[in-house]
Amino acid sequence: MNAIFKGKAYGAVTVGERGQLVIPAELRRALKIKSGDQLMVFAKPDKKVINLMPTKDFSEFLEKAAKIISKLESKVHKKY
Repeated sequence: MNAIFKGKAYGAVTVGERGQLVIPAELRRALKIKSGDQLMVFAKPDKKVINLMPTKDFSEFLEKAAKIISKLESKVHKKY
């Protein structure tokens, strides 16, 4: 199980009739998620896995990735 799941279980949630769920308070505190925060939703349907990530963290990830790609592109262009 360690290879599949590295983390902590925060409990079970119930999906409401409108598809909503409540993120457990302990997890919200740990991740500093507040009311009104936006989360990106990623899924692996074949494995029945859902991941959530604050949009601000995802934006920072994309910015860093874009800088790395830009540096790699300039190195490739210098070689050719």
